Amino acid sequence: MTPELPPLRDVIGRFGLDARKKFGQHFLLDLNLTARIARAAGDLSACTVIEVGPGPGGLTRALLDGGAKQVIAVERDPRCVEAIEDLASHYAGRLKVIDADALELDLAGLGDGPKKIVANLPYNVATPLLIGWLKNINQFESLTLMFQKEVAERLVAVPGNKTYGRLSVLTQWLCHTNHDFNIARTAFTPPPKVESTVVTLTPREEPVAAADWQTFEKVTAAAFGQRRKMLRASLKSLNVDLESLGIDPTARAETLSVDQFCAIARAIKHI
Repeated sequence: MTPELPPLRDVIGRFGLDARKKFGQHFLLDLNLTARIARAAGDLSACTVIEVGPGPGGLTRALLDGGAKQVIAVERDPRCVEAIEDLASHYAGRLKVIDADALELDLAGLGDGPKKIVANLPYNVATPLLIGWLKNINQFESLTLMFQKEVAERLVAVPGNKTYGRLSVLTQWLCHTNHDFNIARTAFTPPPKVESTVVTLTPREEPVAAADWQTFEKVTAAAFGQRRKMLRASLKSLNVDLESLGIDPTARAETLSVDQFCAIARAIKHI
C-alpha cells in the first residue's frame, strides 16, 4: 500500500531545499511525470533501482510506488539526504540513501540482483556520469535517464546527423538507445533554460563490434575533436591507414558508422 506522504512542496519547505546551482538542481514535482519516468524503466519488481540526485524525492516515490524491490538513492546535498532518510521511514526497508558524490562511487557495486539506474541527472555532470557507467555497462539491466534535450539527441543520433558525435558512438557501440519522451522546462522548479528528454539505454548482449575501450575513446576523441576536418587530418597523429580499412580519408567523423570506428580502433591497437 502506498503510504500517505506530504506534498513535495511541503518537503521542500520543511528541509529548506531551495535548488542550488552548485548541485545542478532542478526539481521535478509533477507526480504524473515522475510516474511516467518510472514506467519507462520497465518492470522494477525484481530490481535494485539506483537513483542519482533524488532531491526532495518525487522520482524516488514513483519508483517505490511502481514496485521497485529496493531503491538506493545517491545524494551529495546534505539537505536532500535528510529529506530522503525521512522518506525511507515510510517504506519499510525498501529505500536506502547513500551520502556520496556519484562521480566517485562505483554504482555497479551497490545492492543485489539485477540493477537499473533511473535518474533525473544534474545537467552539469550528466555526461561524465554516463561515460563512467558505460565502462561497466554489463553490470546494469538498463539505464533510464533524463538529460537536457540537446545531450539526449546526441545519444540517439545516426551518422550524417549534425548531432551525431563522440557520445553517440560510445553509447551506441554498447547500448540500444530509445528516446522515451520530452519534458518541458516549465515542469521543473526552478525551470532550467532548456527542455529535458528521458532516454532508456539497454546494454547490447555484445558490442556492435570488437574494440578496446581505451583505444576506442582515443579514436573518437581525435575524430570528433576536430570534426570539421577530414579524417586524414584529424586522425593523422594515430598513423592509421584508412584506405586499407575501406574508409575514405577525405570523409569526416560524423559520416562514419560505429562499426567503422571499431575497425579504426582495432587497427591502431595492433600497430
